[in-house]
Amino acid sequence: MASNPNMKVNIGGKGRANVVLENPVMTASGTFGYGLEFTKYFKLDKIGGLCTKGLSPKPREGNPYPRIVETPSGMLNSIGLQNVGVDVFINDKMPELRKHCKTSKIIANIFAEDLEGYGEVARKLDQVEGIAGVEINISCPNVKHGGIVFGTDPNEARKVVEMVRKNTSLHVMTKLSPNVTDIKVMVKAVEDGGTDSISLVNTFTGMKVDVETGKPILGTVRGGLSGPAIRPMAVFLTWEASKVATVPLIGMGGITDYKDALEFILAGATAVQVGTMNFVEPKGPAVIVEDLKKFMKRKKITDFKELIGSMEA
Repeated sequence: MASNPNMKVNIGGKGRANVVLENPVMTASGTFGYGLEFTKYFKLDKIGGLCTKGLSPKPREGNPYPRIVETPSGMLNSIGLQNVGVDVFINDKMPELRKHCKTSKIIANIFAEDLEGYGEVARKLDQVEGIAGVEINISCPNVKHGGIVFGTDPNEARKVVEMVRKNTSLHVMTKLSPNVTDIKVMVKAVEDGGTDSISLVNTFTGMKVDVETGKPILGTVRGGLSGPAIRPMAVFLTWEASKVATVPLIGMGGITDYKDALEFILAGATAVQVGTMNFVEPKGPAVIVEDLKKFMKRKKITDFKELIGSMEA
């Protein structure tokens, strides 16, 4: 039995942007608040890193209610990226969050409605003590270009990454949408823009109808589907991405336990993010870390890197 398996993973980047996680388990943006909300459930340093709720240039109220509805093995959400804004996060949230993250890496998820907005948020976060990187949410419409979603157009996606890269020396992670024709094209686009790593996948588009009223349940009609229902598709897209990616991948989509996490790792991900499970079991990410460690000991694996992309297909 391996007594002390090495669980550290390097998710890439050069110089200041290089990020090494103590273990491969992170939390997904939008499901973990600003991190502080979960400190009563487990010590944040038990996980490799956390991705904050999406931060925009200005505070955002979000979409009209209802904004969440359960579905078989998952949920639909249409929160609308409600958040306090980057300035409030820096001034009010980060001082306290730093106290809880001595080894766990803080990745600030960011979004905007135009290129300049992405650059502004990245620039403000660049010199904030305790932030290791930014995760770009490109599943947002570009209001200056007819509402085209940044993450569905390779050229637009590349431009966003270039803008963020130009405004920060922190690690740049880009979160890809699954709602595209070919994930490999998007991988190459954001790599061309200068991303250090790629997280995938964001939610799938879906809707739920109230048959009694004959109306959609969500206030915005459609929403993002997450949870175990999407895991097989997310694992497949991670594997597809791994065929062309030259930067580390962070897999996500319906992870509920260590076995789910390992599916993404074996398919080519260097690390994973736990999302919807945080609503079901707040201690979930920390439990997954311990169970991965037990798995490594049982399999006599001394270094976690041995597992990355080791699936035989």
